[in-house]
Amino acid sequence: MTKVALVTGGTRGIGAAISLALKEAGYAVAANYAGNDEAATAFSKEHGINVYKWNVGDYDSCVKGIAAVEGELGPVDVLVNNAGITRDGMLHKMTPQQWREVIAVDLDSMFNMCQPVINGMRERGFGRIVNISSINGQKGQMGQTNYSAAKAGVIGFTKALAQEVARKGVTVNCIAPGYIDTDMVAAVPEKVLEGIVASIPVGRLGKAEEIAHCVTFLADEKASFVTGATITANGAQYIAG
Repeated sequence: MTKVALVTGGTRGIGAAISLALKEAGYAVAANYAGNDEAATAFSKEHGINVYKWNVGDYDSCVKGIAAVEGELGPVDVLVNNAGITRDGMLHKMTPQQWREVIAVDLDSMFNMCQPVINGMRERGFGRIVNISSINGQKGQMGQTNYSAAKAGVIGFTKALAQEVARKGVTVNCIAPGYIDTDMVAAVPEKVLEGIVASIPVGRLGKAEEIAHCVTFLADEKASFVTGATITANGAQYIAG
């Protein structure tokens, strides 16, 4: 029976690469998105992947969205929590709204998405949860106290949930990408981008497909002994101990 994979933020950037890699691996893929209807519709038409719109920062929206996915495709076997936003600013200038928006989408979403599917995974004796953190959740980043805090929280969430469900056939892992060649990174000023690339020992930005390969590995049935782990994929820019 075909397994169902749900990818949040799954129609653009890293999320789109993950959705496509999982489809190629044989999963029935549902791609969540938040706001860009035009991009999501184009992605769905081009790749034949069902798309679903809801805000991962809102619990009730997640419950309804997941129910819609499961009603059409079946129970979620693989959940990839990829959706994330930035609202950068130095802390002394950061507004409460900038803080709350990032925490809601980047961290609250871990609970909002995992809690509605975890019982089903436990009962079926199988599940794969992959959470996308960031290099800046590992080392911190000036001007991103909100984002760094949220992404560090993702790592802690992953470690705790992995222990809760390990005996139920459910694995929970994390990927911490470095700087990846996406539209978000491409928007960085050229000189800043040059400095970023110069700080990466492999001498280039990462590719979204490289993060997607990490996801398909962790989602595989054969990866059942890997849980509670954080895969650091950043070209040796930051080596986590």
